[in-house]
Amino acid sequence: MGQSKQLRKVIFASLFAAIIFVGISVLRIPLPAIVGRPFVHFGNTLTILAVMLLGFGYGAAAGAIGLGLFDILNGYAATAWLTVLEAIILAAMVNLVFKAIGYDEQHLSKLYLVSFLAGLTKLITSWGNGVIVALMAGTTLKVAMIGSFASLLSALINSVVSFLIVPLLYQLLVKVGFSRSRFLV
Repeated sequence: MGQSKQLRKVIFASLFAAIIFVGISVLRIPLPAIVGRPFVHFGNTLTILAVMLLGFGYGAAAGAIGLGLFDILNGYAATAWLTVLEAIILAAMVNLVFKAIGYDEQHLSKLYLVSFLAGLTKLITSWGNGVIVALMAGTTLKVAMIGSFASLLSALINSVVSFLIVPLLYQLLVKVGFSRSRFLV
């Protein structure tokens, strides 16, 4: 990859990381939960878009930095490593599914498949995150598993929002010139 192309990807990954951080900081709606302090936000939606546009490496870095930095600076530092791990797993799944459908930007149904599986992945990783947080707090495994499941409302809302918005935003970005092929060529 030429230096100018690599620099462009680094700049856009940095921009996505900043947008993810600001997106969570500006609009977040806290929800009550048995485990953790979850909230509804657009960080996962923006991470999915970053991966779809920039590919796994730069997209995962953008999501991990944006989401992780938010956690570190807003009272979630003890579990920021879990957020970073979730972002990397989410990025890997998005990249895998997007690659499996042939990076098809034209068919909305295929983009919805990517965002549906991304949302499902987020639900699973959020549940695992909740289990680990509850175990760190000293609960038993059974209590941690049940408590984490009961605390999935914000992850469900975030997943549904991502499912609905990602394909439309992605197609809009492609129409204005921000396609995956532009970044990866």
